[in-house]
Amino acid sequence: MIVSKILAAPAATIAVAAAAPAAAQTIGGDHHACDNSQGPAIRANITGLKDRTGRLKLELYPATEEDFLRDDHDLRREGKVFRRVWASMPDSGPVAMCIKVPAPGTYALLFTHDRDHRNKFNFWKDGAGFPGNAKLGRSKPELKQALVKVGSGVTVVNIRVQYLRGLGGFAPID
Repeated sequence: MIVSKILAAPAATIAVAAAAPAAAQTIGGDHHACDNSQGPAIRANITGLKDRTGRLKLELYPATEEDFLRDDHDLRREGKVFRRVWASMPDSGPVAMCIKVPAPGTYALLFTHDRDHRNKFNFWKDGAGFPGNAKLGRSKPELKQALVKVGSGVTVVNIRVQYLRGLGGFAPID
C-alpha cells in the first residue's frame, strides 16, 4: 500500500479506549473476536465516511518506524506482525470494525475506505484514518498517530476518516 508516501501528519496521541455506539454492528472477518469479547482484539469505531460506496479495510502493523506501513509480503516473510481485515460497506448505521491481534502489546493500526474497489490507495478518491485522528496532510503519517496499546480483552478506538481536501491534503470532511 502506497498510502505511506502520500499522507502526512502533525503530532498525534496514542488512541484512547472509548465506548462503541450502542447500535453499531461489528463488521469484518474478525467480528466474532469483538462480538464475543475474545481478545486480544481492536474494535475501531469509524466516523466521517464520505459515502456508502466501496469496501473498508483495517491493517495491523508492528509499532516500529521501520515496519510501519511496509509491504505486507516483506513483513510476513520476516515473521513480523501483519494482519488485514476487509468488510463490505454497510448500507446504513454506525460502522465498527474488528481486528484480532496476536498478543497484548502496542501495535500500529491503519483504516482505509477503498471507494473504487481496486485494493490500491487512490489518492484522489479513497479515505484513510488512524486512531490518533490528527489532520493527515500530504505525506507519510507519523507512527505515533497509529499506535494502539492493546490489553488481553477488546480495546476500542475511534477513527475519523479523512479524504483529500484540496492543497492542504487530507482532512475530515465534516
